[in-house]
Amino acid sequence: MSNAGSERDARPWPRFDRELWLLVALALAKLLFHLATDGQYGFHRDELQFLSDARHLDWGFVAYPPLTPFLGHIEWQLSGASLVGFRFFPALAQSIVFVVAGLTARRLGGGRAAMWLAAFAVALSPVSLSASSLFMYVSFDFLWCVLLAYFVVCRIQSNDVRWWLAIGAVVGLGMMTKYTMAFFVAGLVAGVVLTPLRKDLSGKWLWLGLALSLLIFLPNLVWQVRHDFITLTFLEFIHARDIGEGRAAGFWFDQIKVAANFATVPLWLSGLWFVFFGRQAQRWRALGWMSLAPFAILALAKGRGYYVAPLYPVLLAAGAVQWQRWLEVRPPSRRRTGWTAAFLLTACGLIVLRACLPLAPVHSAHWELINKLNGDFREEFGWPELARENARIWNTLGADERAHAVVYASNYGEAGALELYGPQYGLPQVVSATNSFWLRGPGDPDARVIIVNGSSRGDWQPHCDSLELAGRTGNAAHVANEETTYHPDIFVCRGPKKTLRERWPELPEFG
Repeated sequence: MSNAGSERDARPWPRFDRELWLLVALALAKLLFHLATDGQYGFHRDELQFLSDARHLDWGFVAYPPLTPFLGHIEWQLSGASLVGFRFFPALAQSIVFVVAGLTARRLGGGRAAMWLAAFAVALSPVSLSASSLFMYVSFDFLWCVLLAYFVVCRIQSNDVRWWLAIGAVVGLGMMTKYTMAFFVAGLVAGVVLTPLRKDLSGKWLWLGLALSLLIFLPNLVWQVRHDFITLTFLEFIHARDIGEGRAAGFWFDQIKVAANFATVPLWLSGLWFVFFGRQAQRWRALGWMSLAPFAILALAKGRGYYVAPLYPVLLAAGAVQWQRWLEVRPPSRRRTGWTAAFLLTACGLIVLRACLPLAPVHSAHWELINKLNGDFREEFGWPELARENARIWNTLGADERAHAVVYASNYGEAGALELYGPQYGLPQVVSATNSFWLRGPGDPDARVIIVNGSSRGDWQPHCDSLELAGRTGNAAHVANEETTYHPDIFVCRGPKKTLRERWPELPEFG
C-alpha cells in the first residue's frame, strides 16, 4: 500500500477501478439499508416544516436558505407524502459522503484499506447516521462540506488550479443550504492564507471560484435584502435560546457523543497529526487550518456541538492514511494485526446505530433507553391524530361559524402537520405566525372563530370574548413528546377582540 493511489488519482476525476466500484457497491448497500428502515415511525416536526416550505417555494425562508425545500419539492412531486420517499435524498446524500470519504483517503495517498476505513468511520458518525434517516438541511450541508474538503484535496494533490471552480460551486450550494457554511469558508480562507495555497490569490481561478459561489448564493441574498435580513433576527433569537436553555453547554462532550463517533477518536487525532506533523504536513496543512479555524470560532461563539460535525470526515480520511503509513514499516504480521485493530475499533461505533436510526420498536425493551438518548424519535408521533382531532372540533362548529373560522397553529410542527393531513378531513388552510408561515399571512384576516393549537389558556384568554377547551392532542402509540407534554390543549376562540389582520404584525415567532 504505497502512494500509488495518489499517483493514480492525479487525473481530474477518479477512474472506476475495482476499489472504487466496491466502494460504490457498499454505498448502495448502505442506501438500501436506510430505505428499508426509514419508515419505522412518522414525520419529524422539522420535516413537516420542510415539507410545507417545499410546497411554497421561494428564494429564501425565515429559518434557512432555499435549497433543502427545493429538494423537498422534487421529492414531494415524485413520492407525495411517502415517508421513505421523502427521506430518499438524505439517505442518498450520506451514501455519496461514504464514497467521497474513501476517495479523499485515496487522494491523500491511501490504499484500499485506508479508503474503507475512512468511509466506514465517516458513515458511523452520529450526525451522518441521523442525517441518513431524516429530511433535514444537515443531510445536505454535511455533503457539501465533505465535498469542499475533497475538492481542496484535489486542488493540492493535482496542482490543478481549476479545482477552485468546484470549490466555489460547493461553497455556493452550501450557503444555499445552511448558513454555517460561512464558518467553513472562514476555515478555507485560513487554509489559503497560512499555507502555500496563498499563491493562488495571484491567479484568476480562485477568484472565478469565488464569483461562482456568489452567483449561486445571489438569489437568496436578494431575498434577504427584500425581507430586511429577517433570518439574522431568527438566528439571534435561536442562538440566545440555545444558550439560555443550555443547549450549547455540551459543546466539548458533543464532539465524541454527536459530532464524531467515540470509537473513531484515535483516527481523527491521527488525522490531525497527519496534516500538521506528518511526512507531507507542509503539503496538507491547509486541511488542518480548515478544521481548526471554524472549530475555534464556533467554540468561542458558543455554537451547538453538532455544528462542527462536517469538519471530521477529512480528518478521519487523513487518519486512515496516517495509520497506513505507520503500518507500512511494520512486519506483515503486525501490519495485519494493526489493520484488524483499526477496523475492530471503528466497528465498536456500531453501538450508536440504535440511538441514531429508527430501529427500536415502540415500547420495546430498548425503546425507553433510546428515547432518552435521542429525543428526535418521540417527535415523530401524533401528527395525523392532531389533524383528526382538529377535524372533529371543526365539525362541531355551525356552518355560519365555519364560514369565518381559521385553524391556528403555534409551532411549525403543528402547522406542517395540519397542512399535510388537514385537507383529507376538510380542514381549511392552517395559519401560523412561526417562521415562514408568518410571511404567508393570517388566512381569513377577519375570522371570528379561531381553533387554537399549541398555546396555553393564558396566551389567548385576554384576546377572546370566550375561550373554550375543545380537545386534546395525543398519539395512538401513547408516546410522551412535546405536543402531549407541554401544549396538548386545543381551544376554540370566539369573538377575538382584535382580528388576526390587526394582531399579525405583533405575532411573529421563531423556532
